[in-house]
Amino acid sequence: MRLGVLDVGSNTVHLLVVDAHHGAHPWPAHSEKVVLRLAEQIGPDGALTVGGADGLVKAVGMARAAADGLGAEDLLAFATSAVRDATNAADVLARVRDETGVRLEVLSGADEARMTFLAVRRWFGWSAGRLLAMDIGGGSLELAAGIDEHPDVAVSLPLGAGRLSRERLAVDPAGTAPPSAEAVEELRAYVDAQLDPVVEQLTAVGWERPVATSKTFRTLARLAGAAPSGAGLWARRSLTRTGLRQVLGFIRHIPPAQLPELEGVSAQRAHQLLAGAVVAEAVMRRLGVDRVDICPWALREGVILRRLDQLAPM
Repeated sequence: MRLGVLDVGSNTVHLLVVDAHHGAHPWPAHSEKVVLRLAEQIGPDGALTVGGADGLVKAVGMARAAADGLGAEDLLAFATSAVRDATNAADVLARVRDETGVRLEVLSGADEARMTFLAVRRWFGWSAGRLLAMDIGGGSLELAAGIDEHPDVAVSLPLGAGRLSRERLAVDPAGTAPPSAEAVEELRAYVDAQLDPVVEQLTAVGWERPVATSKTFRTLARLAGAAPSGAGLWARRSLTRTGLRQVLGFIRHIPPAQLPELEGVSAQRAHQLLAGAVVAEAVMRRLGVDRVDICPWALREGVILRRLDQLAPM
């Protein structure tokens, strides 16, 4: 069957259309995204602005039209931290439903971690043993660990790369100057403090294979020497803590506006790369992880797999 998955995230509204059935590899048929940066359109009162809501309604409407035009039999639409954290989320969701006919499911952080873990498990298989999955999004960090398809521990922390760039690094909007050394060190201390409650939980579960997903980890791995996207989905990619420290050591001195000049860094996310690197380094350091394998599947694929499991014949 042909499925559409609509992911309303902190940075983008991403439509992925796949051909899939239970027990088979979901094959992408179409992908398109609109950069909205919803998390940056949260007002002082915590509400998504009218402009942000307008943009969301328009993007969702366009995505639904594209999915229908491509013959998608179902559209799985979900929203993550930007909508989840907005104080007017209920009103925004109602407006999206009324004007586009799309019902956005707001995922909890723990659900994000669980479905990402499912995707990682299916990608690497049972031979990977106990897995540790790490995912740095725009608004939150998800961590999960376990032996089955459902993790024993699944947690979400407000350590997204975009959120920290805005709230902790005060990145220059023009991107003409890197954050100060003091700001970076204060961010590192803040991230460490946020990780304190979950380190023991995850360590108690244990793992044989640490894995990382997300655009942030893929970009950091590329900067550390991993294969480019052109090498294909099946190319093995990894990131070592030593390589990550080297990447962190040089990007912290580069103005955000110049980061897209580096291979693999997108202009849309360059301003939040430093914060993402700080989070990645802190997680690997605190959990004693020297190397992570990069998984090309993440939350969207987890949502697809969950839906296919629900449709499986009894």
